[in-house]
Amino acid sequence: MKRSITAFILSALLLLASCSGASGETASDSSQGEEQIEIGMSFDSFVIERWQRDRDVFVSTAKELGATVNVQNANGDIEKQKEQIEYFINKGVDVIVIVCIDSESLREQVEKARNAGIKIIAYDRLITDSNVDLYITFDNYMVGQLMAEAFLRNGLQGGKVLMLGGSPTDNNVPLVEAGFRDVCAKYRMEIVDSIHCDGWRAEIAGDYIYSHPETVADVDAIMCGNDNLAGQVIQALSVQRLAGEIPVVGQDADLEACQRIVEGTQTMTVYKPFERLAKRAAECAIALARGEELTGDDITTINDGSFDIPYIGLDPIAVTAENMDEVIINSGFHLKEDVYLYAR
Repeated sequence: MKRSITAFILSALLLLASCSGASGETASDSSQGEEQIEIGMSFDSFVIERWQRDRDVFVSTAKELGATVNVQNANGDIEKQKEQIEYFINKGVDVIVIVCIDSESLREQVEKARNAGIKIIAYDRLITDSNVDLYITFDNYMVGQLMAEAFLRNGLQGGKVLMLGGSPTDNNVPLVEAGFRDVCAKYRMEIVDSIHCDGWRAEIAGDYIYSHPETVADVDAIMCGNDNLAGQVIQALSVQRLAGEIPVVGQDADLEACQRIVEGTQTMTVYKPFERLAKRAAECAIALARGEELTGDDITTINDGSFDIPYIGLDPIAVTAENMDEVIINSGFHLKEDVYLYAR
């Protein structure tokens, strides 16, 4: 009886050992197949409304293409963003996508990642002198042109303009301002004053309006670096009973900006089809992770200050009350009932 029990136990143990060995072999075989692509994504912050949309579309597209995405929010802290990139490097991700806070402060981290065999995509903001694997954005010079042209359509040729720009550490800001200045110079629009809002802090733009009433009363139009800045500016103008009297432009097509446009307090916003940008970026991230060459008619090169790098620059669209339905509503970017919520 004891011998029978012992034999049974030994047989059971041998069977379990056999199953364990087979299971380990299967795991090993599957690991030799194509591993899931891992993407790290570090955002400047989510204060700007559009970044949440970019994130959602990028993550959704990447997952459809078989990748996992780890999203980190630096909350406007460059040191925190550096830590996030270091974390992704140590984790051994395949690609790191960066919406940088400061265009000049991440060279060391980018170099370290590239030395580790990790591909880098600069998303919407260039990381200068870093030789990233792709810079994908919108044509920011054209954004500035569209802003100035909106004033021309309002009969401002030869008028006086106030320019309240974005963060000076954002590489897109001088490109937008260059496009804006060139159109102003061509049509004799005088820029009477200009400032930059550190960290894209909208209260800086609003405070300027409150603290420079004589300058504001003398200008014919106000250019704002984005819609968030425009919102604070228009709020300050309303206190001075000038909202709707002075044309104001911004960019990003934030919901509140679209509401202000149909109400008549903001003249124009620049819509950048974020869905197209995020989808294209996700596709390129997957291709880079697989070691494939980036292809497409939209791919050119741009100099980052030291290197010629692959570049994709999509066209932005000027949005006014006249084409709001066509561009914003029909594309599904905002719902009609939301845009016209407060319209008279």
